[in-house]
Amino acid sequence: MKQQFAHIIILLLVALSAKSQTTVSGVVTNGHEPLAGANVFIVGTIDGCLTDSLGRFSFKTTIKDEATLRVTYMGFNDYTQSITLSSSTHLAIRLHERATAIDEVVVTASTYSFGKSDNFKTMNALDVVMSGNSCGDIVASLQSLPGTQKVGEDGKLYVRGGESEECQTFVNGMHVLVPYSTNTENTAVRGRFSPFLFKGINFSLAGYSGEYGQALSAVLPMETTDLATSDKFGVSASLVDWNIGGTKVFTSSALSFNAALTSMGLYDRLFAQRQDLTRPYRKFSGEAQYKKEYNGRGVLKSYVGYDFTSVGLHQDERHISLKEHNVYANLTYKTPIGRGYTLFAGFANSTVFNHIDDAVNAGDHYRNFRNEVHLKAELRKVYNSVLKLQAGVEDYNRNSTLRFAPYRYNLDYNILATHIDAQWRIMPKLFLHVAARMEMMDHHYQLMPRTTLSYIPNKRWQFSLVAGQYSQTAEDDILAQSNKSLCQSTASHIILSMQYNFASSLLRIEPYYKRYSHLPLLHNGIYQSDGYGNSKGVDIYVENHSISSRLTTTLAYSFNDSERLYMDNTEPCAPGFASRHNLRLTAKYAIAKFIIGIANSYATGRHFANGTTPYYNSLDANITYLLSPKVILYSSLNNILGRTNIFRYDAAGNGITSSRDRFFYIGIFVSLKNNKAYDISNF
Repeated sequence: MKQQFAHIIILLLVALSAKSQTTVSGVVTNGHEPLAGANVFIVGTIDGCLTDSLGRFSFKTTIKDEATLRVTYMGFNDYTQSITLSSSTHLAIRLHERATAIDEVVVTASTYSFGKSDNFKTMNALDVVMSGNSCGDIVASLQSLPGTQKVGEDGKLYVRGGESEECQTFVNGMHVLVPYSTNTENTAVRGRFSPFLFKGINFSLAGYSGEYGQALSAVLPMETTDLATSDKFGVSASLVDWNIGGTKVFTSSALSFNAALTSMGLYDRLFAQRQDLTRPYRKFSGEAQYKKEYNGRGVLKSYVGYDFTSVGLHQDERHISLKEHNVYANLTYKTPIGRGYTLFAGFANSTVFNHIDDAVNAGDHYRNFRNEVHLKAELRKVYNSVLKLQAGVEDYNRNSTLRFAPYRYNLDYNILATHIDAQWRIMPKLFLHVAARMEMMDHHYQLMPRTTLSYIPNKRWQFSLVAGQYSQTAEDDILAQSNKSLCQSTASHIILSMQYNFASSLLRIEPYYKRYSHLPLLHNGIYQSDGYGNSKGVDIYVENHSISSRLTTTLAYSFNDSERLYMDNTEPCAPGFASRHNLRLTAKYAIAKFIIGIANSYATGRHFANGTTPYYNSLDANITYLLSPKVILYSSLNNILGRTNIFRYDAAGNGITSSRDRFFYIGIFVSLKNNKAYDISNF
């Protein structure tokens, strides 16, 4: 009897339980297709389930009356709905794709980003050092990208038919007046800065924001590394340079140094070259940085670098003696100030002194002093996921003196600028960047609107249309000769950018057009702002990893059609620094402890009044060997085939070539207080 009574109680409880449960069912879609694997549940309970392959769900809940239903799915906005539960509730739910927040947008049009993996092309300091013909030089490694042109007689960056002075360098947002080392005429120079200084390099060939001015063609913004977490110390040595560097870490700050000596004396004795040097090329460099974080909020960064370069050359009847002192220092501070605002303030000073004896004729003396003080303040705020604003003011204060008979001048001028940038997500996949920059020099105003419209349908595709105007003051010699009467030169850019990421490859195609106005033009011995010109073309870049996981291949091709009437030209013509076709192919293969790289660079001839140069071609190779986790051996050979490339012709019609056809480099990099050899000077 008791047993029967227990059975009855159990059946009643089961019946009551079944009666109190409610079935919740339905389907989840994106409006077009079912979403499989969406998480559907009652808030505050464990009642719920995942949708099946057809987007369907069904589960039971003991909740009565009203409840809150939530649906979550990766890449879509969460769905929340208050529902009234009955014996059976069936729902049709549509999820909306989550739009990328404006501060997460990475627009890659005309920009090549190194050291940041979420951007277009990634390259760290190690990649720069091991680039086929860079020999550790940032500038040389950038010349492997489309849009750059090979000008071997000076080695500087020439972008899309623009002169080297049209590309400006910034460190932590602050301008660098002279970013190159110096050398004798018709000899390639190198960039001043070590690649190990920087965690991010964004090389922009156009379309840069209103933050950057005084650059007609391109900007090279570089950001130094963050605060180190451990002490570092290391050395490196090669046939041409020797380095020592390190970092000492404190509780919330770090102090770093790096010293380097470059001397071509030993190399010149081992390998013949064409120049008659009376003193080998030597450069001593010293750098120091101090960084401090304040309670995890504000970040202070300071940098100071000094280069002293000297070389002597016997040419014709002259004994040329060249010496240059180059000092650059900056101080920046960035901190949040509440309510979503971030304040940036910076100071930079560039000082360059050139001393050349027998510069043009025997017995003459060339003395040139240049100085720039750059001040900058910006306020930035991300208002919401749709809008981000940035506004700032800055001042360029410049001074230059020249003592070179019969030319002498003292030049002082000031450029005041302000800018505002707005980034707006118009639609979930459509983004607009609008900027305006205004500059004033000697009461002359220049307003420059800039805009970029980008459509990013998914992670594979990106389309952008870029239009903007950019300005730049003439070089000091020209500005002084005109008694500062020249207005700023301007360039208007239009670029259409298309990028596609395959599973293991990347393709970018960018046609562009630039129109120049107010270029310096010589009229009866006086410079006026009457010059003009244009540059149009297309850049193509392909990177492939599909052949093998160990093999990376790249193709960079540029077509450029340029024409200018400026300087002492009497009619519009192609500038001597521009070649019509540029092609670079590279391959890098990793096997065991070896990394083997090969690169071939080709450029069609350049046009001059006294002839067109033959095509340029150089086949380069490099090998890297990891001797141990702390020791790396690197070697490279440029122009393996020994081709004598003619870069241009002088007034007498003689071909200008490099001092040697081949260049061999071998270096060893050792870390004494870390487990990575290339941390030796990683500030």
